[in-house]
Amino acid sequence: MFRFIDLFAGIGGIRIGFEKNGGECVFSSEWDKYSCMTYQINFGEVPKGDICKINAEEIPSFDLLCAGFPCQPFSIAGVSKKKSLGREHGFKDKKQGNLFFEIARIIKHHKPPVVFLENVKNLLSHDGGKTFQVIRKTLEELGYNVDVAVFDAAHFVPQHRERTIIVGCRSHKIQLPEPSELPERIVTVRDILEKNVDLKYTLSDKLWNYLQEYARKHKEKGNGFGFGLVDFDGIARTLSARYYKDGSEILLPQRAKNPRRLTPRECARLMGYPDSFFIPVSDTQAYKQFGNSVCVPLMQYLAKHVLHESGLLEYSSVPETTKVFDASRALATVA
Repeated sequence: MFRFIDLFAGIGGIRIGFEKNGGECVFSSEWDKYSCMTYQINFGEVPKGDICKINAEEIPSFDLLCAGFPCQPFSIAGVSKKKSLGREHGFKDKKQGNLFFEIARIIKHHKPPVVFLENVKNLLSHDGGKTFQVIRKTLEELGYNVDVAVFDAAHFVPQHRERTIIVGCRSHKIQLPEPSELPERIVTVRDILEKNVDLKYTLSDKLWNYLQEYARKHKEKGNGFGFGLVDFDGIARTLSARYYKDGSEILLPQRAKNPRRLTPRECARLMGYPDSFFIPVSDTQAYKQFGNSVCVPLMQYLAKHVLHESGLLEYSSVPETTKVFDASRALATVA
């Protein structure tokens, strides 16, 4: 069994992917108290707090470092918002942008055989590509052969969600899969929906009128901004951490009623979490948590590939499928 650590753990999406492949998580770190509540009730442990305050010596030995480090300094939405507020973004964001170097600090001390990092697609193009070049150079100077690729969760769940994956290996270069090698998605939005949904998730007349007027104004200006009504037999837009505000990016049409938001459980399913995953927080916090999380079956698929290619685990000991959620047609193949 290989040992791994889970940094910037959120609610444990990356952890599930590596545990499903036979790993033992020996350390986790997350600073958000509500995410820690969800993490604790699902994994039986409270993550350590602010990674900046944790000495590398305090972390037990491990074979693989996993980290979904904060994406806001590099995401398109995050950069736009920070610019509008006159704030710095990327590595110049002192609060979040420099957290990659906390990862580097721990890597330098422990020298794990493999490093697995996750971030938004925009990481590769941020600041004209300079941000990623700093990350690559840092990892290479620490002794790692680096590969990077962008993957869309739509291969596994009914959601368009592109994320950058960076893998570093000390002994050799691990080639990440080509997008064409990923399995074909077998679930649609219809498959993740709950049968009996509380009326509180239906938009009020005031909010629905506002969203329609907002979209109309931007359409007249030639912009593409506006709400997104879902095709039940297709896929949804990207679920964001701001979904709790108005649900505008993913709205479900209803007969003779205003559209509705997804429920927190439907958001969990949209991210590939099993129905056994407990949601102990308020709707607002749940929307934030799933909007900030990773696609679980994609993580399991990539974990399997990376572990095999690194030599930490052989394919023969890896489960062939993962149950995305407890509903018909809900087995997403990760073979």
